[in-house]
Amino acid sequence: MFSGIVEEAARVIAVKRDKENIHLTMKSSFVNELKIDQSVSHNGVCLTVVAIEGDTYTVTAIKETLERSNLGLLKAGDKVNLERSMQMNGRLDGHIVQGHVDQTAVCTRVEEAAGSWYYTFEYEFNREMARQGYITVEKGSVCVNGVSLTVVNSQDNSFRVAIIPFTHDTTNFGQIEEGTVVNLEFDIVGKYISKMMQFK
Repeated sequence: MFSGIVEEAARVIAVKRDKENIHLTMKSSFVNELKIDQSVSHNGVCLTVVAIEGDTYTVTAIKETLERSNLGLLKAGDKVNLERSMQMNGRLDGHIVQGHVDQTAVCTRVEEAAGSWYYTFEYEFNREMARQGYITVEKGSVCVNGVSLTVVNSQDNSFRVAIIPFTHDTTNFGQIEEGTVVNLEFDIVGKYISKMMQFK
């Protein structure tokens, strides 16, 4: 379980492909606090630490994960948003994020607005999935590349978010431009409510 508050945008050191899986080796400032079998969010995807060596660690993304996320597009040198699992004795500064990416979206517009930025994202709309809560709502929460954000201008297949300078500078949002593929996780609370409504 995560909160969508990114701890660090870390560099990919190596990408190794093995059949239909990939192994990502990351360099992080908190690697000395990690242990094997620990969960870490990578661009919003919960992955398990499988190896630690020096100041790097490795995680594995399987076919199912690669089909739903942008992890298969990563290459050495790319920045990835990292968050360790949430501690239950602290404040929930973002929103409840599972680290189970639902699908990808494409950035269609970036607008600078007096020191902040507006990003517009478009995703494939599926009416049946929307009935199950795979949608955004105005002023609701959405997780983009592991970042908890508030939705503005919610449409059937698109939405916009506002990014403050701190988030722009400390996450990989600074690298997102028109055409960039990002990971989406829709709000789990909305999914449960939508599902329960079907049994009324």
